[in-house]
Amino acid sequence: MAEFRIETDRLILRDWHDEDWPRFWEVTNTPEVMRWLGGVANAEKRRGAEERLRSYRRQYGHTFWVCERKSDDEHLSGELLGFCGLKRCNQAGGPIGMMEIGWRLREDAWGHGYAKDAAAASLAAGFERFGADEIIALTVEANAASWGLMIRLGMRRREDLDFDNDEFDPDTGRIIVYSISCEEWGGK
Repeated sequence: MAEFRIETDRLILRDWHDEDWPRFWEVTNTPEVMRWLGGVANAEKRRGAEERLRSYRRQYGHTFWVCERKSDDEHLSGELLGFCGLKRCNQAGGPIGMMEIGWRLREDAWGHGYAKDAAAASLAAGFERFGADEIIALTVEANAASWGLMIRLGMRRREDLDFDNDEFDPDTGRIIVYSISCEEWGGK
């Protein structure tokens, strides 16, 4: 399978290389980044996550890809910011099998528009390259930054797809869902 790569003006989304994992965990496995993602991951959870992301690529041709910054400054170019991409929903209780977009960026990358750029490129790939009719995104009610981005991407709240799962927010035990159809996306 050929290496997957998408470029935007500021970012590169690409397949994982073995050497990416230590840096990814160093910059994203922090209390603040992992606050709504089940908490800081121990070694066993990290290995499980790595294998799941590899398996999505093998099974479906897409995954949550490495997100790198492009820059004119050679010291900033190629810096791993986190991940963004597509998978099939596999959360217990959720809309299993629907195409799902997700992102996780390091804390110092927040507030610069990188997540929106990466997510827009991933949505475009989902509709144009992978033939999705609809793409969903999952979060918890308390994660306003996440659902705020979903709204800015043109996604709409889908309460009919919400489900119980306390893996990410033990206080509410609820996952909320947003979605966008290919028609709604329209190449934004």
